[in-house]
Amino acid sequence: MIRFITALIFIAGIHVGVSAQSARADEVSGTYWNAEKTSHIQIYRAINGKYYGKIVYLKQPNDKYGQPKTDPENPNKSLRSRKRLGMLIMHNFAWNASESRWDNGTLYDPVSGSTYDGYMYFKGSNRSTLYLRGYVMGMTWLGRTSEWTRIK
Repeated sequence: MIRFITALIFIAGIHVGVSAQSARADEVSGTYWNAEKTSHIQIYRAINGKYYGKIVYLKQPNDKYGQPKTDPENPNKSLRSRKRLGMLIMHNFAWNASESRWDNGTLYDPVSGSTYDGYMYFKGSNRSTLYLRGYVMGMTWLGRTSEWTRIK
């Protein structure tokens, strides 16, 4: 009986620990202004447990011809006509508890057509500014960091 109770306490402890980590990981979920204040990006956790981001608002949704903005710089010619609004631009970010950040994701810049490796994090207890670091060739020091502001 004591072993059974000990096992239940152990399982409950694991569940609480996993739930706490999941809650911490989900802090990134929400909608943000990008650094340039030209779009809103919604970050969400997908069923695979990873975090993705899509464009849900554009300050200027149409091009100079009045047509919805597309993805003309995409290196894949078959994707150049896709609409920018609704576009998935962040892929596969995973919560890294030991680093207190979301790692191993990619960021797509529809203005340049470039894709970067990336990670994102909050500083201290401030959860209103998200920092995104995009970099190339696996070198985290070779890139730039953008500040995104959470929309309440």
